[in-house]
Amino acid sequence: MQESQNVEWKEIWKDEYLKWICGFANASGGKIIIGKNNKGEVVGVKNSKKLLEDIPNKVKDVLGILVDVNLHKTGKGDYLEIVIDPQPFAVNYKGQYFYRSGSTRQELKGAALDKFLLERKGRTWDSISIPGISIKELKNETIELFKRLAFKNKRMDESVLTESNENILENLKLLDKSTLKRATVLLFHPDPEKFITGAFIKIGHFQSDTELIFQDEVHGNLFDQVERTTEILFTKYIKAIISYDGIHRIETYEYPKEAIREALLNAIAHKDYAYGFPVQISVYNDKLMIWNEGRLPENWTVEKLLQKHSSKPRNPDIANAFFRAGYIEAWGRGTIKIAEQCKKHGLPTPEFKNEGSDFWVIFKKDIFNKNDLEKLKLNERQIKAVLYVKEKGKISNKEYQKLNNVLYKTAYRDLEKLVEKTILIKKGEKKGSYYILNG
Repeated sequence: MQESQNVEWKEIWKDEYLKWICGFANASGGKIIIGKNNKGEVVGVKNSKKLLEDIPNKVKDVLGILVDVNLHKTGKGDYLEIVIDPQPFAVNYKGQYFYRSGSTRQELKGAALDKFLLERKGRTWDSISIPGISIKELKNETIELFKRLAFKNKRMDESVLTESNENILENLKLLDKSTLKRATVLLFHPDPEKFITGAFIKIGHFQSDTELIFQDEVHGNLFDQVERTTEILFTKYIKAIISYDGIHRIETYEYPKEAIREALLNAIAHKDYAYGFPVQISVYNDKLMIWNEGRLPENWTVEKLLQKHSSKPRNPDIANAFFRAGYIEAWGRGTIKIAEQCKKHGLPTPEFKNEGSDFWVIFKKDIFNKNDLEKLKLNERQIKAVLYVKEKGKISNKEYQKLNNVLYKTAYRDLEKLVEKTILIKKGEKKGSYYILNG
């Protein structure tokens, strides 16, 4: 047995290891081996028979749970195996809550502890009620908008149009008895920031990571934020290329509107509102980045987002209202749709990043077009080659020679300069080498 996320080796028993047992019990369970060094070698443990009785009693008295302690005898000495099962309720060590994450033991505090305790009770952050707010204080125009959208998108029947506000909220499970939930306030109150810190969106246009050109903030309830943010992005931040089909004016945006809107909806619906930071959208000349506070579900990777996956919303009540309004699907297809829209638009697949509690969706522009390539001061041969790679997927030195009617040395020099400019990436060696687009 190797030391891992679920296994810890200790040479001797110390009562402070009750914290480790607490961490395993609050996570997915695990084992602590007493009598092995950090290489997994048996070094033996003294008083093994006494510890066999003492450890279960200490765990029960301090943590209130039961563990199995097994004695193993070897030629090199005895060692104990403490087996900890995951617990359905929160376990604390003298008022402190520990959690096993990876190979470390973390003490849960603040918003992280609140979230953990809610999960153990089968609750989510957005389902908690906020006393002292009446239905009359909600924005009636937004509720009316929701009704029209729900009927138009066939997510609720025609009777929704004449339902009272209270009945609508009841049907959406947005009332806790007669009290409004946090989700209700975020979705329908004219000013949710009175009650929930950071419940808004920041947009900035950046020349570089340190040079902000201009910015906007979008406030109001979540429905207002979605519509207003989309409008601002596509009138002020995202350029439209104008063309004509006969007398008809056609606007083609740098990024597909459906993909940007879907990513925005995901950021709002999956944001961890407990931490009080706004959703942030950073627009650069060559990319657009959407950030929200929040982690992927346990054992998920960003790669899973581009495959068929289940829907596990962080804020189920918010997600349900968005689904009924026709804003999102209920099948976890949002990220796949984003990638499909970008592909149709001729853009690279967006990058999804989850580092700690930072979640990013990064859209990149297609810089591999004649106008942008000319701005990079490429010669005509190089531009032709880049467009060739864009269509064919790769190019070799021999293909470059044929495409541009040049000799080997010229082709080699041109291609290597494209690598230096990080436009192309070289693959393979010598005669088998070829070049592909970077990104």
